Amino acid sequence: MTSPAGSVYARRDDGVHFPGQRMPAEWEAHDATWIGWPHHRPDWPGKFEPIPWVYAEIVRVLHRHARVEVLCDDDEVADEARKALLAHDVNLERVRLHVVGTDRVWLRDSAPTAVMAPNGTVHWVSWRFNAWAKYENFSRDELIGMSIGDLSGLEREEAQRPDGAGRLVLEGGGIESNGAGALLVTEEWLLSDVQVRNAGLGRADYERAFDHYLGATQTIWLGQGCVGDDTHGHVDDIARFTDERTIVLAVEDDPTDENHERSMDNRQRLDLAAKSWPGGLRIVTLPYPRPVMMQGERLPASYANFYIANGVVLVPTFNDPSDRVALNTLTELFPTREVVGIHAVDLVWGMGTLHCLTQQQPAMAIDYRGT
Repeated sequence: MTSPAGSVYARRDDGVHFPGQRMPAEWEAHDATWIGWPHHRPDWPGKFEPIPWVYAEIVRVLHRHARVEVLCDDDEVADEARKALLAHDVNLERVRLHVVGTDRVWLRDSAPTAVMAPNGTVHWVSWRFNAWAKYENFSRDELIGMSIGDLSGLEREEAQRPDGAGRLVLEGGGIESNGAGALLVTEEWLLSDVQVRNAGLGRADYERAFDHYLGATQTIWLGQGCVGDDTHGHVDDIARFTDERTIVLAVEDDPTDENHERSMDNRQRLDLAAKSWPGGLRIVTLPYPRPVMMQGERLPASYANFYIANGVVLVPTFNDPSDRVALNTLTELFPTREVVGIHAVDLVWGMGTLHCLTQQQPAMAIDYRGT
């Protein structure tokens, strides 16, 4: 049985929680981007060798616009990261390497989510991380929120279930914010029987938690994520806000492709939401690349897994004719930012790409809304 709305949260004293706090949109100003340097070879079986060089290219682009904070599993990994970054002409004065133990390096999910208080201060919200209810080795990743809190000097609160039954299991790749009180999530991620993060919680419970921790008063529930997504439905592979009222949606037009029915259902859901949305919603479509296969397994290749940083948008590319369509579409949606394609055919073998591996630290501000 769930508690009456607000009762658990009302009697909690987190010390850092601010009524009215909100999750900033990704296009708002950043102080830094956090990543973890790749070291867990089983995440890219037979493909690990090029992965550190892809990460070095990502840092090379990002560090021109803001500081990059890099978690390294041990001193040896830190040395390898330093050598790769120097080889890519990265100015290490704008990059900080931290020796912090990690199981995997998908910081979008294992790292905390930043929120902004009404007075413009920023702090972290830490979710409980259980490796997508899939892997047994996540004890070090579960401590990343604490490490980033300490290293950043920002305060941190630990999200609790709205029914009072312990910490709330969530991952950052499952929540997409427009910075103005709206979220995109999927039913597959939180409400399906495929993976249960928080047994006993329903739609209304999650919406209460989104309101309390992220300032989200409106939640759009999409259906399923993309085929091959081993997180079971993270929204950052299918739909993203590009401004407060514009959503870019990955759509597969080929009716024989497994992603077709899923994307058509999500398009219908967005069209329905747009009819009652204050001021309306603009829905822009992105194509999918042709299926990217590895050892007979379809991978979650999607252009929607882009990352918005200060002055630049990093977009995964797949040696596909649709690369150009995706890059052009995002260039039109972000006219004041450089749009840079990052080769992701090897990267996606790890079941994620650019958004999955990054986590932004927003700049302190009164209000940084806008594109």
